[in-house]
Amino acid sequence: MAEIHELKAALDSVDYVVDDGLAMALFLTQSVGQPLLLEGEPGVGKTAAAKALAEALDTPLIRLQCYEGITAAEALYEWNYPRQLLAIRLAEASNETIDEADLFGSDYLLDRPLLQALRHDGPRPPVLLIDEIDRADDEFEALLFEFLGEASLTVPEVGTFTSAVPPTVILTSNRSRELHDALKRRCFYHWIDYPSIEIAIDIVRRRVPGSSASLVEAATAFVSASRALDLEKSPGVAEAIDWVSALSALGITHLDRASTDATLGAFVKTPDDLVTVRAAIEAGDLGAAFE
Repeated sequence: MAEIHELKAALDSVDYVVDDGLAMALFLTQSVGQPLLLEGEPGVGKTAAAKALAEALDTPLIRLQCYEGITAAEALYEWNYPRQLLAIRLAEASNETIDEADLFGSDYLLDRPLLQALRHDGPRPPVLLIDEIDRADDEFEALLFEFLGEASLTVPEVGTFTSAVPPTVILTSNRSRELHDALKRRCFYHWIDYPSIEIAIDIVRRRVPGSSASLVEAATAFVSASRALDLEKSPGVAEAIDWVSALSALGITHLDRASTDATLGAFVKTPDDLVTVRAAIEAGDLGAAFE
């Protein structure tokens, strides 16, 4: 995309609503080639941003889901051991000698997400999503430094793979822990906050197109108001979408007390939070949403 307004229009066409700040961040990462670190509360659309960008740019999305204990073999590359073993046996059957260097060439590499992104040969660079990097440990972060800083990856037995056109890299974090400064220095940074009521209603309406306008407005306002409560897990837009989807599946077109109480589990995720929300309903703190 040559202009920011073109990118905003393309994202809007795939039903992803962005403000000017996020539009600028996404525009810079896909035009300059520097990775983008997106942080924000769970459910505000960080992962969806990468998915929408790939769809808007008409390019593949390559996703690496991070978790505690993730290894280099799962993220970067690993060797195709069955194929290597087969090559050894074939050489033995033919009374041929096979060198170790022959077994550790690029033909025997299995591309994992990072190497796959570098070796992608499509007409457009892919979008690489490194999701929830804060779930991984410090050692795994260090493995990413070369890739994030130079768009390259070194395989000791083969050499360095460098992409002619760097992939568009988006990392997401829920701030469950502080990320290393060295990783942050290699990235653009953007914080995604909870959207305004107006934008949230637009998002939910697009995601649940069959729901009534009255239900979308009331349920989205209810979820937004509940964030003012002392909750362990404040619901994001994703939870509002889940709730409206559940209510619509039940044929509900207007939010009322009975349907709310029956479906709270769609966006309230802990027993203590259920107690808090129900107490707020009893006290009338959230009752304005009911018709």
